[in-house]
Amino acid sequence: MSRLSSSLRVGTAAVLLPLLAATPAFGWGSDGHKLINRLAGAALPADVPEFLRSPEGINALEYYGPEPDRWRSPSEPELNAAQAPEHFIDLEWADLVLPNGAGTLPRRRYDFIRALAAAQAAHPDIPLTPEKVGLQPYVTVEVWERLKSAMRDYRGLKASGADTKPVECEIVFLAGWLGHYVGDGSMPLHTSIQYNGWTGPNPNGYTTEHHIHALFESVYVAANVKPGDVAPLVAPRASVLGDVFTDYLAYLRQSHSLVEKTYQLEKAGAFTGAGTPEGKAMIDERLAAGATELRNMIYTAWVRSADPVPEYRPETPAKK
Repeated sequence: MSRLSSSLRVGTAAVLLPLLAATPAFGWGSDGHKLINRLAGAALPADVPEFLRSPEGINALEYYGPEPDRWRSPSEPELNAAQAPEHFIDLEWADLVLPNGAGTLPRRRYDFIRALAAAQAAHPDIPLTPEKVGLQPYVTVEVWERLKSAMRDYRGLKASGADTKPVECEIVFLAGWLGHYVGDGSMPLHTSIQYNGWTGPNPNGYTTEHHIHALFESVYVAANVKPGDVAPLVAPRASVLGDVFTDYLAYLRQSHSLVEKTYQLEKAGAFTGAGTPEGKAMIDERLAAGATELRNMIYTAWVRSADPVPEYRPETPAKK
């Protein structure tokens, strides 16, 4: 595939700019989210319940892929405001909560929010609020735990011979909902302050226009990516993850490592029109990474749902 000429790229960009300016910065467009969920469902191992791997189950997983973006309508302003930070995390700012830049992020949402508030005093020039920094890993792991809980209920109902249809519907919805956030996490610009145009020192002359996000995740994918391009890149064997929070943070950091490469490719016209082979390869790989991570998280939830539930121990007043 030859690179588009400069004049053609400029002409194409002029046509696209009004569309891109009106496009919200969602993580992948509808096509990308549906593709990630469908490929993840198709790659589930045979020991996962059949209802989740069936054509009907995979169709439902695909439908639910864009679901949280449907909740971002101005018609539901409170819902939109509450869950908008759950689609991203700006790791450059999130890592300011780490003592001396070392360690890992707090495991729980409210501990992270408190850590941001504590870090604010040392960084008064940076808006270290959840709305500005993002909560992406927290909602992802919380939805994953919901999925694991529902799968545990399914096991119990199945063992007792009870009707499992309601919990099957819940599981498919939760797996599809989870897929949205996992898909967001595979998109490099959802992990960075450089989410839609370079900010701050810019010695390499990267775009500062607010178009790169939609160009990468929506316009290019809709025009150029097919399931058959991405499916062979999904890891062939499912893995049971160890610590899911730690694994997911590593996944986000891998995406984050590609932020500058994304801008380099955009500068070279890699995502304009038919783009370049390098741009296509990157987007295909990122979609496959999302499908692989989602498949592994669903599979891990299923395997772990068989674990015995720890005995309930009420918290002491001191712990509260």
